[in-house]
Amino acid sequence: MTQIQGKSYFATTVFLAFFEILTSQSAIHWETAVFNNDIWRYFVGLSEPQQGWQQPGFDDSTWQIGPGGFGFGDNDDSTVIAQCSSVYLRIRFIISDTSRINSAVLHIDYDDAFVAYLNGIEIARAGINGINPPFNRTGDDHEAIMYRGGYPESFLIERSVLKSVARPGENVLALQVHNNSSSSTDLSSNAWLSFGITGNSVLFRPVPSWFTPPVIFTGSHLPVVVIKTQPGEVIRNEPKITADMKIIYRPGIINNITDSGNVYSGKVGIEIRGRYSASLPQKPYGFETRDETGNNLNVSLLGMPEENDWILIANYNDKTFLRNLLAFELFRRMGHYAPRTRFCEVIVNNNYQGIYLLCEKIKRDRNRVDISELKENENSGNDLTGGYIFKTDYYTASDSWLSNYSPLNKPGAKVYFVYYYPEPDKITQYQKKYLKDFVNTFESILYSYDYKDTRTGYRAYIDVNSFVDYFILSEVTRNVDAYKKSRYFYKDKDSKGGKIYSGPPWDYDWAWRDIKENCIHFNQTDGSGWAYKINECNPNPVPPSWEVRLMQDPDFIRMIHDKYYLLRKNILSMSQINMIIDSVATLLSEAQERHFQKWRILGINAGTPEYGEQPDTYEGEIIKFKSWISRRLAWLDANMPGKSIIASQGYEPICRIFPNPADNYLHVQADTLISTIEIFSFTGVPVKKSEGFNNYSATLNLEGLNEGIYYIRIRFRHGDIITRKLIKR
Repeated sequence: MTQIQGKSYFATTVFLAFFEILTSQSAIHWETAVFNNDIWRYFVGLSEPQQGWQQPGFDDSTWQIGPGGFGFGDNDDSTVIAQCSSVYLRIRFIISDTSRINSAVLHIDYDDAFVAYLNGIEIARAGINGINPPFNRTGDDHEAIMYRGGYPESFLIERSVLKSVARPGENVLALQVHNNSSSSTDLSSNAWLSFGITGNSVLFRPVPSWFTPPVIFTGSHLPVVVIKTQPGEVIRNEPKITADMKIIYRPGIINNITDSGNVYSGKVGIEIRGRYSASLPQKPYGFETRDETGNNLNVSLLGMPEENDWILIANYNDKTFLRNLLAFELFRRMGHYAPRTRFCEVIVNNNYQGIYLLCEKIKRDRNRVDISELKENENSGNDLTGGYIFKTDYYTASDSWLSNYSPLNKPGAKVYFVYYYPEPDKITQYQKKYLKDFVNTFESILYSYDYKDTRTGYRAYIDVNSFVDYFILSEVTRNVDAYKKSRYFYKDKDSKGGKIYSGPPWDYDWAWRDIKENCIHFNQTDGSGWAYKINECNPNPVPPSWEVRLMQDPDFIRMIHDKYYLLRKNILSMSQINMIIDSVATLLSEAQERHFQKWRILGINAGTPEYGEQPDTYEGEIIKFKSWISRRLAWLDANMPGKSIIASQGYEPICRIFPNPADNYLHVQADTLISTIEIFSFTGVPVKKSEGFNNYSATLNLEGLNEGIYYIRIRFRHGDIITRKLIKR
């Protein structure tokens, strides 16, 4: 076979005629992502591999490494393996852009049978039956023919399959190759994977971690979480399995993985959690702290209040490590509950897994969502009225109810609400009916003619302040998931207010960025777009979008307007946001190097598909993150609807200029966003103009102005103007 720069070019030369016949479209050209003699991970099938070995997130660091092909040493093998019934192979590769992939072909020379998977989904097989055939199953008798001068067989992968399987960033091709008998001496495998591309070249490249040693992790300044499962057990989606966990943290010193667990040391029930995030290589986990008998055990972890339900949020989809933390922190500073968090580094079964965010699971608890406990025997009177937690999210027939109303901006669409607390299998029929009826009554009022009535309208059913603050957070982050999924509500007993609250916030790993979503509200790179208009983007699931109706009430708009500009002076100022970002970047400066050595995702689109540059350093990610927030806030400053209630009542902005008299510099501060500053001579001649501030303070350079008396005119964001006398000395 022809060798060019160490690559076997069967797929691009020998089969060129096959490709041309296959496509007969001059616009399509072929590029090979995986070559037979690339470096693969392999497991010799003398026993069954661990469950999930075909999946992208499978930890194959204990598998052996070698170049393809694989076999018993019969003249066509680069990696010789011991005689066995089967061999399991994995190779990772990166696709820079899947949008231009039209088709794919797997070329394979094999002896005697195989099954191939792309990102855990079967794409081809020959000579063997059954789903996930066991290691000792024999295949048909099929001879490899390359060593005799023959050509590999080719298997076309359907375009419809590719669209659902191939993804930007890291992909995994996995093979299981089987012998036709346990005594056969000629098992072998040589494989290539090529893609038909439209337009310009798509960058394919192997994942660098194949060619670098594994992360050597012995300790960290961060808390260290060490998880160990029972021999042979694998952490799955569900149910939770029992494992041992220790958490080590001694501030100011290195926390070694061999140290005793001074924060926690004991049993946990643990499972993989999430939906999209669970498909990524770094797995998120949910766990319960338990006693030796398996009962829930309330404990305090890293200073967070006692509970037994916790989450380890993975950061594969967030190279800043900040998207969830910053959203939670801002909502807390607005005066509401949001999950508390702590950064940590995690080891699972002696394998380093990177930086995680250990945080509280959203739960009814006096230190979390502080509403009344609702017991199974509380089915009447005030007892029945709370507390409840429900949400908009992915749903099933058994855990949700169908709303009687469609969103205003998506007529005819079906909206489902999901029971969260009490849990779907514990909530009684009386409680289900009460909650459904209460929400239905609220919606009927919301969509009625008199919905703005201050006594009997929507305000009688919801805590307006929480909806205002959730709106502001959702728009600042421009979170595509803010309304359609992981959107929580809660309601306490009538004796404790009994209104629907919006929150807590959850799931912000797709936020704070320009995403490749077919929707004008989320794919813009100039900071524009409205998250609350998500129903204009054909979302799944469909959210109720109550905010669309609420935004038809001028008083609700004014509340948003005034609260937003008030928050921009402090909590939402770039200076305060940058302080949070910088403190996290400093805290993680050492650990992030290990994380990105483990997960080689800098410089590529590895999770949420997004527009723009992909920095190849952590520092670059932080700069990009700050730039996005600044751009977003500038757009919101200029486009937030409404006019101040105070301003509408004839209120003049508070403004001061200093020093006065001034030398070379003048400072201006106000309680309203400053837009433009002009300076006029005593006779009214304009001498200086500065504009585009969009801030609550500004500094002017007065160098070049002669001594004397001037007038300074300050124009504010919503058109108000004030004039002050200025003395230049």
